[in-house]
Amino acid sequence: MRSNKPLLLTLALGVFAGALDLGVLSPALPAIAREFTVPTGDLAWIFTLYLLVTVASIAIAGTLADRFGRRVVYMSCIGLFAIGSVVAVLAPTYGVFLFARALQALGAGGVFPVATAAIGDVVEPQRRGSALGLVAATWGLAAVIGPAFGGIVTHFISWRWIFVLNFPLAAIVLVLAYRYVPRAAPRIRGPLDGFGLLLLCAGLLLVMDGLVTARLVTAILGVLILAGFVWWERVAEYPIVPLSLFTGGQLAKTYVLEIAIGVLEGSLFFIPTVLVGAQNLSYAQAGLIASLGALMFVVVIPISGRALDRLGSRDVLLAGAILTEIGLAIFAVGFYSLPLTILAMVVAGCGFGALLGAPTRYIVTSETSENRRATAVGLLSQALIVGQILGSSLAGGVIGLAPSELHGYRDAYLCFCGVALVALAIAATLYPRVREQRAQAGKVYPLEA
Repeated sequence: MRSNKPLLLTLALGVFAGALDLGVLSPALPAIAREFTVPTGDLAWIFTLYLLVTVASIAIAGTLADRFGRRVVYMSCIGLFAIGSVVAVLAPTYGVFLFARALQALGAGGVFPVATAAIGDVVEPQRRGSALGLVAATWGLAAVIGPAFGGIVTHFISWRWIFVLNFPLAAIVLVLAYRYVPRAAPRIRGPLDGFGLLLLCAGLLLVMDGLVTARLVTAILGVLILAGFVWWERVAEYPIVPLSLFTGGQLAKTYVLEIAIGVLEGSLFFIPTVLVGAQNLSYAQAGLIASLGALMFVVVIPISGRALDRLGSRDVLLAGAILTEIGLAIFAVGFYSLPLTILAMVVAGCGFGALLGAPTRYIVTSETSENRRATAVGLLSQALIVGQILGSSLAGGVIGLAPSELHGYRDAYLCFCGVALVALAIAATLYPRVREQRAQAGKVYPLEA
């Protein structure tokens, strides 16, 4: 591990930059809306477009890194991220700003899978888990720092200065990556399923637009395109979503649950905006309160990981769904009260720590054979992102339809409470600990056939 420290530092800094950019804008949304004269409901595009491009970037960067090597793809991703940050700082219109977010996502989305692959190439198996955990921990750190940093910068300077930090960070990562990230491409895999990726992104984009604008025809067209995507993945030689991963009931339910968890995570994006509008808090104050939920999330993740061995994945997920349901319900009816808001952040943060920690990855790694495990875990990440897209779009659509923003906030978070109930129902159907251990002990993987 000692000799790999420079590599791990390089990868962790890149992952931190991409993760920070995902949540740092939350407290700045009201300021962005005023400067570009954008309705509150349309602000969801800042988040959903970033996630949509991230889905594409994960697939593209992974394939290119296997063909052309880790270093060149990793450095290209960081470079794109930096260019997108420059455009975001200078954006004269909302459309140009959204284009900048797409460029940022195209770069940042490829950083984590390439970093994971590089660790798999270099770090020995007995230390690989610790290395992956170290790099992944930067996501949690960014979740804590992001809202607070964004709120403080927006309050005292301008929301545009949020992106200025990306310039020196990207420069440091580029220098370190050139020196420490391995250049060789150890594996060659099949070509990118470009048509499948196009169908997936087009379908998600139309569903997203239909939810935000309440255009039913658009949403239905998106669902039909996604149905075509499923058909194509059945016949494609190198599908980006291998449907064989859904043949096991436990695994299929886990992917559906991960989408629901992603929808719930999308609820976090609007919390600073709600606090600014409902309680007249400053951007800095709203960001700090949102960071409280992220802090609880980081604290609970290792606790939920240890609970897996004692209680099993089902009970950990049930506890997470219940706490998330209670926290969001408190926020839905009490976001006008600072004490209730703080209570909601603490309770929901604990719930998200259990849902977004290790349980679903524990299930997926246990239910898949070694030769399909990386693909299965990658698909889990994409399922989470799809859920986040749907969640932020749902919130934007509900807020936009309401007679007032305060009514819209309440209705949106009541909808999220309904999603939490769905997650609770799915989690209840998973294997209990005893059956889960029995299944792992005598597992015969259908995917190996």
